[in-house]
Amino acid sequence: MGTGVQSYISYRVITKTNLPEFEGAEKIVIRRYSDFEWLHDRLAEKYKGIFIPPLPEKNAVEKFRFSKEFIELRRQALDLFINRLASHPELKQSEDLRTFLQADEEKMDRARSYETGIFKKPGDFIQMFKSKVSDVVLGKEKPVEESTPEYEKLKHYIFELENHLAEAQKQAFRLVKRHRELGQSLVDFGKAIKLLGACEGDSLEKVFSEVGSKSEMLSIKLQREADNLLFNFEEPLKDYVRAVQSIKATMLDRANAFRQHFDLDQERKYKELNLEKMKFMNPEKFTESETEFSELKAASEEATKRYEHIVSVMNEELARFQEQKTADIGLAFHEFAKGQAKLAKDIADAWRSVLPKLEACSSS
Repeated sequence: MGTGVQSYISYRVITKTNLPEFEGAEKIVIRRYSDFEWLHDRLAEKYKGIFIPPLPEKNAVEKFRFSKEFIELRRQALDLFINRLASHPELKQSEDLRTFLQADEEKMDRARSYETGIFKKPGDFIQMFKSKVSDVVLGKEKPVEESTPEYEKLKHYIFELENHLAEAQKQAFRLVKRHRELGQSLVDFGKAIKLLGACEGDSLEKVFSEVGSKSEMLSIKLQREADNLLFNFEEPLKDYVRAVQSIKATMLDRANAFRQHFDLDQERKYKELNLEKMKFMNPEKFTESETEFSELKAASEEATKRYEHIVSVMNEELARFQEQKTADIGLAFHEFAKGQAKLAKDIADAWRSVLPKLEACSSS
């Protein structure tokens, strides 16, 4: 859509459902990448503890931004994002998801115009930045962190998983590149061997021409397998690298909730001791302090509930994540092995078919 630097990609999103809360059995809307971002951020803000499915990367090298391959990879990733939301027991009930899937462009623009970020105004960010800088400058103690053996084991696993997935994805990308390079080399070799045969003439021309044709045919198969590796092997691995980032974002929410719970609980205990002393030492201020303590206690209990809710939801999400990861990664490696086995057979069959003619030439 659009022209020049203002051009962008739009996506047609088709929803089919029998859920009564939707406006009919089928709906088609047009969405931009920024609309998907809006939906992701809204869900991340509202559903603490849930691993919000990841989006594909926003930035792309300008010259590749409108390439057929890039567009299809992004479309595939966005399709996966939406279907994961639609199959999640809680996220599929989100009002924001229904808005995204059903609203016309005017309603969608109106929904996006509301402030949805963590920072409601620029000053909030400045204040937070100042606080962080002050903590460093003043040498304040590092905030207390949740540290149970079970949670430490989980954190170690997540960071290890991220590293190993990233390395596997990196090597998968190299495999794609090698297949394409070998495919191009076979094209060049095929052309060269045909010219060599034409130069020789007689029986060699026919045999070399067939060898060249086999090389060109195999180059096509290698390019197809490179595409298969990219879409069905490397991209699923990259998707799970992004998924681990989502888990880490949820762990950050958990850490923030734990610190708030801990700080308020400590303050509550301290105020409770002071209140007991004040009851006898300063009865005039006791009533006022008792009211403040009640408010603090309520805030502390609410913070504890938020933290415990995130922990509970995270445990459910981890079980769901592990089950889905096993299925998805297993399928990716199955596609990899199946593609490699077929390619190896095609290569062996192609070269085996020209062996008798080459043997006849070498013995004559």
